Amino acid sequence: MQTVSDNITYIKEKNQKIATFLAFALIPLSGFATDIYIPSLPTMAGEMQVSSIQVQLTLSIFLISYGVSQLFIGSVLDSFGRYKICLYALLIFAAASIVIAITHNIYLIYFMRVIHGLTVGCIVVAKRAYFVDLFEGDQLKHYLSLFSIIWSTGPIIAPFVGGYLQLAFGWESNFYFLAGFALVFALLEFLFSGETLKHFTDFQLKKIVGIYVSMIKTTCFTLGIVMLGLAYCMVMVYNMTGPFIIEHELKFSPVIAGYSSLVLGFAWMVGGFIGKATINRPFFRRLAINSALQLLFVTLMILSLSLISNLYSLIFFAFIIHIGAGYTFNNYFTFCLSKFPKNAGIAGGLTGGITYVIVSFLSYGVVNLFPAKDERNLSYSYLVMILISVLVMFVIMKTRKKGELTI
Repeated sequence: MQTVSDNITYIKEKNQKIATFLAFALIPLSGFATDIYIPSLPTMAGEMQVSSIQVQLTLSIFLISYGVSQLFIGSVLDSFGRYKICLYALLIFAAASIVIAITHNIYLIYFMRVIHGLTVGCIVVAKRAYFVDLFEGDQLKHYLSLFSIIWSTGPIIAPFVGGYLQLAFGWESNFYFLAGFALVFALLEFLFSGETLKHFTDFQLKKIVGIYVSMIKTTCFTLGIVMLGLAYCMVMVYNMTGPFIIEHELKFSPVIAGYSSLVLGFAWMVGGFIGKATINRPFFRRLAINSALQLLFVTLMILSLSLISNLYSLIFFAFIIHIGAGYTFNNYFTFCLSKFPKNAGIAGGLTGGITYVIVSFLSYGVVNLFPAKDERNLSYSYLVMILISVLVMFVIMKTRKKGELTI
């Protein structure tokens, strides 16, 4: 029994190439929604007369709502379709962006960032499902293999664009840009896209919850998600503190902060490429080497602070550490998504959802423990997260020895 009306606008075959391009273009939206205003964080705090922690909370709130939305939106999309939900989500996202741009009320911004997280979750999950709906076999594998690379363009391009927007037009222009981006793509979606889901399923909450519980009880899967959270948290902690260090401590402009974030976004992509290139190497051996290198470089980062502390040393050590974080994320993301092939959609939503919830709470906690003061505090933040990831990896290895894990 269908749960939606039979009056559905299905995608036209002649528009499929354009619709596929649009789907790829919307996958990095989560990165744009967080990273484009990173160079503006210090200015936002100053103009709204709030603390750095308060303005950093806008990132954490987005991550929490984005993560939570992914936990349930997959089953909603399977029951009610992808196209209309994605289209409405783009329009709501645009409206929320405009509200942020015209207000200086931090609490209203918090609420709008919740709306951002929920709508971006709908959009991104819907576009991931788009490829599963239309393609299969080697073609589907090819498209899926591009996801992490395409997603990486958001953290690379967004702060670069945001730095120039901040310098030329102020922090509000970042959110006007996001609104314009969403409205343009909503129009293109309306003109060229359509529904791709052929078989609508009943929304059975009890059955869905049972699947979620079963997955979470799988120790290696849950710990793998924890590793994903720790890896991405390293990037998010820099995003929350780096601009303050560069603009306040080192006295550089928001454009330089944007360039620095661009370089570190590229480091994440390099880590992903290396992960893909070494995919056939022994799993724990290559990840143990990666963790050892991260630990080595964060130790060197701390020791070198007595001799040198400038923009170049900051970016150099962060670049190496972020490569390692991207490498860890690539490996565990592949593992978690392939763990439950019969429920790949729910596994993907659960993986992404819990990862972002972990990142939001952990990054905010670490930033409170080591405020955005200088390179030393950033190095301590890295050290804490690397040590925790090493500990979690040992637990996963112990689980494997008990016969619970196969990689």
